[in-house]
Amino acid sequence: MKRREFFTTSATATLGLAAAGLGHAAGGAGRKDLIELRTYHFASTAKQAAFEDFLARSAIPALNRAGVKPVGVFKLRKADNPRLELAADSTDLYVLLPHSSGESVAGLIGRLAQDSWFTSDGAATLMAPKDSPAYERFESSLLLAFDGCPQVEVPTLAESRVLQLRIYESHNDERALMKIAMFNTGGEIEIFRRVGMDPVFFGQALVGSKLPNLTYMLSFKDEQAMQEGWGKFGKDPGWLTLRNDETYKDTVSNITNLVLRPARGSQI
Repeated sequence: MKRREFFTTSATATLGLAAAGLGHAAGGAGRKDLIELRTYHFASTAKQAAFEDFLARSAIPALNRAGVKPVGVFKLRKADNPRLELAADSTDLYVLLPHSSGESVAGLIGRLAQDSWFTSDGAATLMAPKDSPAYERFESSLLLAFDGCPQVEVPTLAESRVLQLRIYESHNDERALMKIAMFNTGGEIEIFRRVGMDPVFFGQALVGSKLPNLTYMLSFKDEQAMQEGWGKFGKDPGWLTLRNDETYKDTVSNITNLVLRPARGSQI
């Protein structure tokens, strides 16, 4: 298939799937998650710790009652990310919210506002004053799950687990869609699973920064398993063939790679 034909077909299919996902009832056959990925920024480690406690104690149970589960909360540590050359551990928190439908995304704030236990128990954080806000700001991306990983997965809850969050940016939409095809129909997701690199999610960014991009997360029982998994992946015959396939040339122009640890209360 020529590039132009592929782009037209894939873009139409993506728009159709996104529209279907935005109106899809929870639990329907063939459902694909809409995944919200938030990054909260804090003025200090103390503010970060307080919000982490709020999430574990009040927000995650309320989100579950609102139909959002499993909820992931993650931290970024200096020691896990030497290439970032951080001066200290990050004071950000990454929060992963899987939605079964567009209605779930659009109605989340309203559902939480009607949860009397949440608004009461979390009042100190929810109503934090202007001169001492709970967080500085948060950023959010909305992702459409891939065919090859249609719902958020929880491969392990080992206390030693590490997670990798990777963002693949592309220089245009056609190449971004081709990279998604490389994962789905090309078999890259299958290779990940085969070598023990278990997905949490794969998602096409519909809204957010660094567009166009795809974002995915892998889970490992510990740091050694992560290193071994990438070692096996790099030598896998299927990957060596796929990597050299001209069909997928120039599909990625920049990669963000973050190694994360689960925060208190994380369900992923």
